[in-house]
Amino acid sequence: MKQLKLTGFVIFFFFLTESLTLPTQPQDVDDVRITQKFIDDNIGYITIIAFAQYIQEASFEEVEMLVKAMTEYRDKCLADRTLPECSKLANEVLLENICAMEGLPQKYNFSHCCHKVDFERRLCFFHNKKADIGLLPPLPTLDPEEKCQTYKNNRESFLNNYVYEVSRRNPFVFAPTLLTVAARFEEMTKTCCEEQEKANCFQTKAEPFIYYLKALSSYQKNACRALMKFGRQILQSINIAILSQKFPKIGFKQLTSLLEDVSSKYDGCCEGDVVQCIRGRSKVMSHICSKQDSISSKIKDCCEKKIPERGECIIYSNKDDRPNDLSLREAKFIESDNVCEKRDADQANFMAEFLYEYSRRHPELSTPELLRIAKVYKDLLKECCNMENPPECYRHAENRFNETTEKSLKIVQRECEHFQNLGKDDLKYHYLINLTKLAPQLSTEELTFLGKEMVMALTTCCTLSEEFACVDNLVDLVLGELCGINENRNINPAVDHCCKTNFAFRRSCFESLEADKTYVPPSTSQGLFTFHADLCQAHNEELQRKKDRFLVNLVKLKPELAGEELWSLLADFTNVVEKCCKAQEPEACFKEEVSENSEEDQLTYFLAVLW
Repeated sequence: MKQLKLTGFVIFFFFLTESLTLPTQPQDVDDVRITQKFIDDNIGYITIIAFAQYIQEASFEEVEMLVKAMTEYRDKCLADRTLPECSKLANEVLLENICAMEGLPQKYNFSHCCHKVDFERRLCFFHNKKADIGLLPPLPTLDPEEKCQTYKNNRESFLNNYVYEVSRRNPFVFAPTLLTVAARFEEMTKTCCEEQEKANCFQTKAEPFIYYLKALSSYQKNACRALMKFGRQILQSINIAILSQKFPKIGFKQLTSLLEDVSSKYDGCCEGDVVQCIRGRSKVMSHICSKQDSISSKIKDCCEKKIPERGECIIYSNKDDRPNDLSLREAKFIESDNVCEKRDADQANFMAEFLYEYSRRHPELSTPELLRIAKVYKDLLKECCNMENPPECYRHAENRFNETTEKSLKIVQRECEHFQNLGKDDLKYHYLINLTKLAPQLSTEELTFLGKEMVMALTTCCTLSEEFACVDNLVDLVLGELCGINENRNINPAVDHCCKTNFAFRRSCFESLEADKTYVPPSTSQGLFTFHADLCQAHNEELQRKKDRFLVNLVKLKPELAGEELWSLLADFTNVVEKCCKAQEPEACFKEEVSENSEEDQLTYFLAVLW
C-alpha cells in the first residue's frame, strides 16, 4: 500500500468497502435481492463478527454454536419468509440468540443488556465493547507450514477462526472492512502456501492489509465518536467536507441527496448492526456510480469494473479537477448584504452550503481545518448579525479564516520539525513521554500504540507536498484514538474536557495541556526494575516493545521527571541490557546490576546513575 495515498485512502475509504462474495455484475449493488443474497451467503462470517465484537471474551467454540443457530434461522427463512420470526431485524434475532445461550450472559457479565429491549439493548451491547484488548490472550501464531496445512485440511474453520480473532480485537471496526480483510487474508494464504519461502511471503503480504485495518479502525472509531458524542450535525459536517473535496463539481443539491444515503447507514455501522451496515454501504456505492456524470469525471472506469475491484478503484482515484468556472472564493457568504437574512431563514442548510463551497475550493486543507473554519464563520455571524452594520463586520471573514489556518499550520510545522530533528526512535520516545504525562491513566498498551501512531503520521506526511492536510488529518485520528469511542473511558478531567468540548478544536485544546496534576503514581515500582535473561532472547522488534513499555511505566511511576531525565534512564536501561546480554551469565549480571534488596533500592540505583 503506497503511503503517498494514505490520507485520501483513510478519509475516503470510510464510504466504500466491497468484499468476498458480492456478485460481479457491474452497477447492480443497490439491488435489494443481490444485497440480501450477499448477506445470506455470508451469514457465518457476519455472525462471527457481530458476536466476537459484542462479547470479546467468548470462546471460538461458543461463537460456532451461535453460527449454527443463525445458519438454521437463515435456512428456515429462506424456505418460508412468511414465518413470524423472519420479519424481525437480523440484529434483533442475533442479540436474542446471544441472550438465549445458556449461562453465557452470566459468564461474561452482560445479562443486564438482555433485560433491555430494542434501542436500549443495542446500546447496552455497544457499551459492553472494550477498546483495551489486554484482557484477551495473545494472538495465536502458527508456523507457516502448519498454517498452510490447517487451511488445506479445513478451510472454513481456519477462516472462521481468523475472522473471530481479528473481530474481537477490533470491536469497533465495521463489518464490511473486516470482510475485506478476511478476503485478502485468504488470497494471501493461497499465494504464500504455494511459495517456498512461506514465512517471508506472509510477512511481506500481511503488512499492507494490517496497515489498512489500523487506518480504517482509527477513522471509523473517530466518525462514530463524532456521531455519538457530538450528534448527527458534526458527522454531517465531516461528510460534507470530505465529499466536497473529493468531488468538487458535485452540485449542492446532489451532495445533499448523497449525504442522505451516507448518513442513514451510520446508526447500523456504529452500533455494530452488521447487516444494516452492509446494506447502507451498498446503497452509497450504488448512488455514487449511478450519478457519476454529475459527481466525478474520475470514476467512470471504476464504476464499469466488477464489484470486487470497483471500490478500491474509486478510493485510489484522484480528487476530481476543480471546475473551470469555480471562483477562488464564494462572494455570497462574505460580500452579500443579506447574509444574516439567509442564515436566519435556514441556519443548518446555510452553514452546510458554506462548508460545501469552502471545502471544494480548498483541497489543500484538512477535514478538521475545514470544520474549524466553519465554526469560526458561524461564531462570526452570530457576532456580526447583532451589530448595527453586519456587512461591514463579516466582510473581514477571510482574515479570520486565514488566522485560524495559520495557527493550525504552526502546530503542524512544529511537529514536522520534531520529525526532522529527532530520529524515528527518539521521536517515538518524545511522544511516549508527552502522551503518558497527559493521560497516565491509560494502559501501557494504549499509550505505546498512540506513540507509534503519532510517529507513523509524521513519518508518512512530513515529506509530502500536502504536508499540512496529511499531518492534521492523521494526528486528529490519533487524538480520536486517545479520546476513545466508548463511554467507559478512564481519562483525567483535562483530557476529557478536550475530548468532549469541541470536536473541531480539540487539537489546539490538547496543545495547551500540561501534565496531569491530579494523577497519583503507584506506590511501588511493580517490578519495573527487575530484569531477566529472557530480554536477551527477544528479537529486535520485541526488545523495542519492552523498551517502550519500560519508558511508559517509568513516566507513570515518576511523572515529575523531566524529559531529559527520562531519556537518560531509558539509555541506562538499554546499556544494562546490552552489557548483561554479552555477559557469560546474563541472569547473574542483571541481579548484580540492579539491586534485589527492595523496589526502593532499585529505583534509587537508577536515579543515582542519573544524578
